[in-house]
Amino acid sequence: MAQVQQGVRHPDDPEPVESTKIVAARMLAGVGAALSVFVGGAIPAVVALMLARQAEADIRASEGFLLGAARLPGIRRTAWIAIGIAGAVVVAALLVWVLGMARSAGQAPYGGDIA
Repeated sequence: MAQVQQGVRHPDDPEPVESTKIVAARMLAGVGAALSVFVGGAIPAVVALMLARQAEADIRASEGFLLGAARLPGIRRTAWIAIGIAGAVVVAALLVWVLGMARSAGQAPYGGDIA
């Protein structure tokens, strides 16, 4: 019966590499954070969260041949911050719109010279 030693790799095993989904998720989270002020950053941030979830599953299934699990919390944090900023911008825009509507309440929507 052959004994397998822990920590010894077979010479034909591939070298561990960083997950490409981690790289894509990191870039999308950064783009989402940069564009979050314009509300458009929410879309790349959501895609980054989905890619991070898939990358985590891939890394766990790879048995150590995919790297990048240490970057997942930072990617998720950046994506959620981008979503939060985009949400705050939407709430602020709605608040400005509602206050503008409240200020104009009671005024004639036309020039006032129409009977």
